[in-house]
Amino acid sequence: MSVDESVPSPELCNASGIPLKPYYDQGDAAMPPPPGQYPYTRGLRPEGYRGRTWTMRQYAGFGTAEESNRRYKMLLAGGQMGLSVAFDLPTQMGYASDDPRAEGEVGRVGVHIDTLSDMELLFADIPLAEVTTSMTINSTAALLLLLYQLVAERQGADPARLGGTIQNDILKEYIARGTYIFPPRHSMRLITDTFAYCGEHLPEWNTISISGYHIREAGSTAVQELAFTFANAIAYVEAAQAAGLHIDAFGPRLSFFFNAHSDFFEEIAKFRAARSIWARLARERFGATNPRAMMLRFHTQTAGSTLTAQQPLNNVVRVALQALSAVLGGTQSLHTNGYDEALGLPTPEAATLALRTQQVIAAETGVTAVCDPLGGSPYVESLTAEVERRAWELIERIDALGGAVAAIEARFMQREIEESAYAAQRRLENGTQVVVGVNRFRDREAVPIEPFAIDPAVHARQVERLHQVYARRDSARVAACLEAVRTAARGSDNLLPPMKEALAAYASIGEICAVLRQEWGEYEG
Repeated sequence: MSVDESVPSPELCNASGIPLKPYYDQGDAAMPPPPGQYPYTRGLRPEGYRGRTWTMRQYAGFGTAEESNRRYKMLLAGGQMGLSVAFDLPTQMGYASDDPRAEGEVGRVGVHIDTLSDMELLFADIPLAEVTTSMTINSTAALLLLLYQLVAERQGADPARLGGTIQNDILKEYIARGTYIFPPRHSMRLITDTFAYCGEHLPEWNTISISGYHIREAGSTAVQELAFTFANAIAYVEAAQAAGLHIDAFGPRLSFFFNAHSDFFEEIAKFRAARSIWARLARERFGATNPRAMMLRFHTQTAGSTLTAQQPLNNVVRVALQALSAVLGGTQSLHTNGYDEALGLPTPEAATLALRTQQVIAAETGVTAVCDPLGGSPYVESLTAEVERRAWELIERIDALGGAVAAIEARFMQREIEESAYAAQRRLENGTQVVVGVNRFRDREAVPIEPFAIDPAVHARQVERLHQVYARRDSARVAACLEAVRTAARGSDNLLPPMKEALAAYASIGEICAVLRQEWGEYEG
């Protein structure tokens, strides 16, 4: 290659369509305020990670509650700082294990939970008063939170001091992921009821993790990930305000969930821009005066969509660099994917290596010594400003459509993501976007990796356990509790207290969701 051929073209753009100059200098971007000052672009606190590193979580759950419990104990013993629970599709969709629609899916991509009995097994001998737990659950989020509260109470924990997060972000399900049950406006009621319930009973719990992760996994750009996530956040805040809640009260309990993708500098810029966007929305649009309501707190997961089945050990490098971008961007919590996840659920060995990746970054690289170490870089500051500007433009387009719910109903965001995903696939196919081991630098012989295997008998064992619970519970009490849920669904009372009573009586998630389906219907998309 000649010298001239190695010089980047002035028309070179990244995946978000942002033109990239060959180099940047101090005239390209202004320096934002220091860390700890509004709009928090450079970080929420001047000390950064000096006092405390990010929370290291590994998303895990499979098969039965007992199997997942063993994995959690292994990860905690290995230095993990918080739990992150994956649920299977039937649990996410509100189907009991004996429902024909659950056939073939019980325990496959996460742990299956039917009743309080399963939740007690899932967290057996894990002191919930001493750990924080993140649960990736949306349509049935309120039910899983109530089950968690019931288990904690039976352990003797004070609910007012329980710490953790439910994802509870239903709007992105309509946009990108598909595990919705009810029509959007009924789903929004469940979310605002959860806000109100937690404000009274679980004040330290993060009531929602507004997720750009799955939007990015569906094919969006970094700019779209921010814009669509914050458009959804606007809808949640507006719904909460309409229910009589004030952002200064519930804002500090909102959290966000972003993707750490492969463009190293754009991801760092995205995280920095995200803090600024949220701070401005909270203060200028919603009237927040509490600084904690303006501070964006977010969890990050490395990008599952970038993992390759070809040369899977390359994923170790991808995950490490993605994790580093999240740390340099100031994440408060991080999950690193296992290198074998393009083949199946992570093996214990892959999960341990993923955790060790975070520990190496925290302990050996020196990146925790200084807050926002790339602050002031002309390239990073320019890219941050441009990502933010383009995200605001998209947010304004969604506002003009009537907000996130109206935009979802009009399929605006879905079409935008589809177009971006198609463009990315075209770049992969024509070679303009290189993926090592896939369209460049391919091996002639594949290195065998043994994927994690789920016991095929899991489903039968889970159904047997459910039927045992049905046999020993008080059926009359369960029926009365389910009728109370039905009455609340027809009216305007908060749904969570009657749902908690039903779960405490060992009603199943499937039974409660069946009542809500009868009253509210299902969303067909």
